[in-house]
Amino acid sequence: MSAHSPSTPRSPLHNWLAALAAVIASLAAMAVMATLGLWAAGAADLPDGAFAPVLAAVLVLAVGGTVRLSGDAGGLAGTEGGLTVIPLSVTLTGALLLGWCFLRPLHRRTVAGTPGLAAWTAQIAVVWILAVLGLALAARRTFEVSLGEDLLGDLGELFGVTPTVGFAAEVLPTVLIGLVWLAGVLLVALLVSHGAPLPPELMRFQAGARPAARATLGLLLVAVAVALGVALAVAATRGHAAETFAVILLGLPNAAWLALTVGLGATWEGRVEGPFGLPMPRVLDEVLRTPDVSELNLGSLAEHDGARWWWLLVIAAVLVLATACSMAATSPARVPPWQHALRLAVALALAVLTVGPTARVSARIGLSVLGIGDLGEGLTGQVLLEPRLWGALGLALLWGLAAGFAGAWAVRVLRRRRQ
Repeated sequence: MSAHSPSTPRSPLHNWLAALAAVIASLAAMAVMATLGLWAAGAADLPDGAFAPVLAAVLVLAVGGTVRLSGDAGGLAGTEGGLTVIPLSVTLTGALLLGWCFLRPLHRRTVAGTPGLAAWTAQIAVVWILAVLGLALAARRTFEVSLGEDLLGDLGELFGVTPTVGFAAEVLPTVLIGLVWLAGVLLVALLVSHGAPLPPELMRFQAGARPAARATLGLLLVAVAVALGVALAVAATRGHAAETFAVILLGLPNAAWLALTVGLGATWEGRVEGPFGLPMPRVLDEVLRTPDVSELNLGSLAEHDGARWWWLLVIAAVLVLATACSMAATSPARVPPWQHALRLAVALALAVLTVGPTARVSARIGLSVLGIGDLGEGLTGQVLLEPRLWGALGLALLWGLAAGFAGAWAVRVLRRRRQ
């Protein structure tokens, strides 16, 4: 028998090397995506070798980690803030590659026994934890802040104040959330895989869960593909190519899944103030730049920028119905339509429950001198964008029930005609 036969057991060292290769490949792909995105955003000009810590911070955020903003200038000045945003282009790249690497050895087996699957998962998890720990420790940097030549600059010169602002990843939360991120990626990979068998204990869920999981993942990926086409068209016809490519390389799924949920009827809440904002589409920044928290939904978008935003409803309806048909077509013919409807409703609700919190944005930076807060134009700002999650979940359930039932009947009619 050949040494490379699928039935030949792999040595523990081989498994550890495969786990190391999987994690390195995933993080390397994420690093390339983040590097290109930061370069397009103009971060290549950061002083004093700050690019590497910023890159590490982006990777920390991409796996759901936490980055704290802080700074001071003795007892006279201080800066404070926080950053909660996930660059989902980077996240999606790493998740897809890591999932593929995780499934590759499983495709060679007839049955994925529980002990073997658990051991392979644990080996990847150990390497992943060490890698995320290294990123969290590397993601820290401090910068000096120029106060300018106005009142704030005069106060700084009078008291010898040189404020600093910096960032640092919170190590323990980052490692824990990174481990949860890994578990989610590997679970989804198992659910959507065509060739990797589930453990015997989970085989009874295979027929029901896998078609729904594959179809829903396809929905999310198609939404990103549609957003990519729109973004490339914008870059080609309206200028601002560097800014648009920065969004593509760092946060395209953020915009795509926001648009998908808005198309389903969901409402997001947010506010933008100061020099910071949401780069694409610009109408988001315009709708949210108000004194109070504003609503972002189909109605507010149409009111602000014309009825063309109602096309989001049409696109979302087409995509969800196509998802329902795909799920029904890959499910056993004996499954009744009401089961398709329930499965799609649950899958769509879980998808919204995942992409809603991951696409949220919360960022604030503030500067105070001698206890006088929020001084200095360009030094203070806030961006907030988050979904009304319970309403979005209810809408996802309704869309799933209606589309799942309609898709199941459509596929059933087509099957009967072919017969």
